[in-house]
Amino acid sequence: MQPHDNDDHETFRLLGELSEVKTIAVGKRIRVLERLVKQYGRGRWRKRKGLGRVQVPDGTIRRAELHWYEATGVGRRELKIKRYLDV
Repeated sequence: MQPHDNDDHETFRLLGELSEVKTIAVGKRIRVLERLVKQYGRGRWRKRKGLGRVQVPDGTIRRAELHWYEATGVGRRELKIKRYLDV
């Protein structure tokens, strides 16, 4: 998996698979839908969340809740850390 940027411009690497994946918004319920279509193309866009292990820039491996957008044929985009779970 390639490194991703979150809102704080913190680069991280996703390690392994995501678990407890849930859809939290679909289609017009996504506030940034117009931008997603313009930037990545049309598709059935969903905002999703899940849990995973990430490696942060200092090399530490942490468990985190992640949010992202995805669409069939486009894939997962804009993966970001929402909060750390292992404090």
